[in-house]
Amino acid sequence: MHAFMRQISVTYRCAMLYREKELADTGLAGCQTPYLVALYRMPGISQEELARHLNVNKSSVARQLANLEKKGYIRREPSPDDRRILLVYPTQKAYDLQSHLFEVLFGWSDYLTADFTPEEKAQLLCMMRRVADRAEAYVKGGCCPCEPSDAT
Repeated sequence: MHAFMRQISVTYRCAMLYREKELADTGLAGCQTPYLVALYRMPGISQEELARHLNVNKSSVARQLANLEKKGYIRREPSPDDRRILLVYPTQKAYDLQSHLFEVLFGWSDYLTADFTPEEKAQLLCMMRRVADRAEAYVKGGCCPCEPSDAT
């Protein structure tokens, strides 16, 4: 299974390089795109909720949001209910980039699966969704991968 994880890692690293190349004129790093995608879907989410949603530690979220804020892509405001909580919103600059950003993201997926049949694409997506769901279940307190499953 080591080869499986290596392939995921290689694909992820190449995706980051692709995003950085395609978005070079925007000043965005490849690792910042998931933050904008999440904020397009959930404007006004708290930093803590964003960390949970992206499965990233809070300090990484704070660091990436500070960079995005400095570049003018997001703004943070204290919550009206609890001033200690910062809510995060995309700026107009971020919304102006949205269609291009999604073109870049979909372009990468299209490139990777260009020689797949529609059935293979659907099967790959289904299997990767199952893998991701299981990984998230573990991170959110699910079973340990070292323990035997009940399915034996």
